[in-house]
Amino acid sequence: MKNNGIRAPGSAAFIFIFVTVALDMMAVGITVPVLPKLIINFQHGDVARAAWFVGAFATLWAAMQFFFSPIIGVASDRFGRRPVILLSNLGLGLDYILMAVAPSLGWLFIGRVISGITSASYPTAGAYIADVTAPAERAGKFGMLGAAFGLGFIVGPAVGGVLGGIDLRLPFWVASGLSLANAAYGFFILPESLPPGKRKPFHLRNAHVFGSFKLLRSHPELFGLASALFVMGLAHEALPNTFVLYADQRYGWNETHVGLALAMIGVASVVVSMLLVRPLVRRLGERQAALFGLTCGIGGFLIFGLAPSGGIFLMGIALVALWGVANPSFQSLMSRRIDPSEQGQLQGALGSIRAITGMLGPLVFTQVFAAAVQHGGQPLLGAPFLLSAVLLLVTLFIGAKVLPKKAAA
Repeated sequence: MKNNGIRAPGSAAFIFIFVTVALDMMAVGITVPVLPKLIINFQHGDVARAAWFVGAFATLWAAMQFFFSPIIGVASDRFGRRPVILLSNLGLGLDYILMAVAPSLGWLFIGRVISGITSASYPTAGAYIADVTAPAERAGKFGMLGAAFGLGFIVGPAVGGVLGGIDLRLPFWVASGLSLANAAYGFFILPESLPPGKRKPFHLRNAHVFGSFKLLRSHPELFGLASALFVMGLAHEALPNTFVLYADQRYGWNETHVGLALAMIGVASVVVSMLLVRPLVRRLGERQAALFGLTCGIGGFLIFGLAPSGGIFLMGIALVALWGVANPSFQSLMSRRIDPSEQGQLQGALGSIRAITGMLGPLVFTQVFAAAVQHGGQPLLGAPFLLSAVLLLVTLFIGAKVLPKKAAA
């Protein structure tokens, strides 16, 4: 079937987008266990100095996402989703080769800059889903996209740890192979989703952070929904930034216990995203599904923060996983409120919001945890998770106000 000279995207195209996001995140995850050790090697074993660079590299990566997500999103509105996604895969694959052979910390730094830019394809994947999916089905598809994201981060670090035990450079070569293979596969499989007639001219005033945020302010309800996503994204940062420290200090868990718990959280989240988002949204509607998810998240973080034992802590995993219903519901509702030619710009703006929370979260939650250790002792070690529960409560109030009672067509 043809549409303005473009093949109509089918199930194979969605599978490719799913695989693209999963492999991109897996490639990122593969490098997580070895990047700090590679930096330590470049610093000749100076762990304290290396730790500073590890933090700087993480902030740098998030900053690149912040600045380039809007640019890539607007570029996909002008040139189509297919070339942006394929070039991102190609660039990421070549960049991993650069990091694999990096002879110094400076070259590794350049590699992380490029990685932050080329990894900003997630917004384009979201725009692709909005292009090819009926509004009523978008929440389920966005949930599947979240599942792909989660799968990549579950499998990636485990594979990276094994490969890094063989050679610290090997995970970068494997990550490169995954990205380049994905680019080659997409070249033959992935059709374009945005016909030329629906594309939007490229303007520099839109291709930056403030331009994309202007879009959020220009539509009724859109800014309120984006604000809710920001607060909700910040709440999420408690887990990746303080969980390991918290589990060690409060429950005395070793690396194996921590790894298994993180795997349980990841698997539960993927199951919810893949199997429960779509039926819950169909049954409850996007508004009620979002509010339900937020309520579950509040309960889950309260359990995390107050649990006196590790066994009770694990009981909160199911509730935190069900929180995953909220994000696709918000994202779907936002995608309904703009023109097809602006989907890339919207997803780019959301990518920048995610990057902001990625930069703020480590600072906020680690400082809260440090204060709890120094001044509160054992009873207040769960303060970061209790703060997340408060943030989700704020999101719940925002959502109750701005979530439309009737979805737009």
